[in-house]
Amino acid sequence: MNPTNRILMCAPDHFNVAYVINPWMKGNVACCDPVLAMRQWQELARAIGRVASVETVRGGESVPDMVFTANAGLVLGQKVVLSHFRHPERQAEEALFADWFALHGLEVEQLPGDMYFEGAGDALLDRSAPVLWLGFGHRSDAACAPLLAQSLQIEVQGLRLVNPHFYHLDTCFCPLDGGFLLYHPEAFDAAARKIIAARVPASRRIAVDAADAAAFACNAVSIGRHVFLNAASDKLLAALQAHGYQVHVTPLSEFMKAGGAAKCLTLKLDEPGQSQWPAPAWEEARETAGTAV
Repeated sequence: MNPTNRILMCAPDHFNVAYVINPWMKGNVACCDPVLAMRQWQELARAIGRVASVETVRGGESVPDMVFTANAGLVLGQKVVLSHFRHPERQAEEALFADWFALHGLEVEQLPGDMYFEGAGDALLDRSAPVLWLGFGHRSDAACAPLLAQSLQIEVQGLRLVNPHFYHLDTCFCPLDGGFLLYHPEAFDAAARKIIAARVPASRRIAVDAADAAAFACNAVSIGRHVFLNAASDKLLAALQAHGYQVHVTPLSEFMKAGGAAKCLTLKLDEPGQSQWPAPAWEEARETAGTAV
C-alpha cells in the first residue's frame, strides 16, 4: 500500500434510493438490498485498501446519497472546493462534508451560493498535465470554470455533457495514470469531443461503447496502474491490460440503482496542488496534444 494514496469513502449505513434525481433511480425507489449494498461496498473498500489508505466519513440518516463521496468537493493540495448540489435532496450533505474536511486540516472554500458545483463528480484532474477537466450541462455550471481556475491556479477545460444517463463527468470520463483516457464519446457534444481529440492523442484514448458505458465502466477509480470498476467487457479488459493496467472488477449493482459505481463511491484526498506539478511535463504534454487533432 502506498500511504500517499488516500481515498475518502462513506459506509452505506443509510443508503437507499429514496427519490429520483437521475434516470437510473427511476423504478428503483426503496428497492435496494442493504445487506448486499454493504457487502459490495466493503469489497470495494478492501480492494482499494490494498493500494491506498481508505478513510471514512460518517453518513447521516437523511442523506442516503452521502455514500457517493466523489460529490463532496474537489481536493487539490491542502484546499477543498466544497460542492453545492443542484438538487435540494442532496444539499444537506454539504455541511457534513465541510465539517469533515475542516476537522482533517483542509482549507474549505465555497463558490458563490447561486452557482452549482458537484465536486470530483464533475471535476477530474488529468494524469499527464496540470489541467482540470470540468463536466457541465446537467449538474455543475459552466461558469464554475474561471472561478476554479483562479482559486486552484490550474487550467480548467470545460466539456459539455448531453446524455442525462451520464449526468456527471465521472460517469463517462476517467483520466488514467500515464496520460491515457477511458471515456464514452457519445456522452459529450460535438465541441467537447473535438476538444478531447485535440488534447489527448488517439493512441491514448480508450473509447468505451454503449454497453460498457451503461455498466459504468468509465466510473472507475484509477490509482497508479490499478483500475477499479463495476464491470467491463472482455474487449475493454483486454484494452486496459494491453496498456499495462491491472483491472479489479468489483460488482456494485446496488449502487447502480442510484446511478453510481466505483468512482462515485470514492474521493481522492491527495491530488497534487500547483506547486507539485513539474512545468516541463506540462509543456511536453501541450506539444503532444497540439499534434493530435
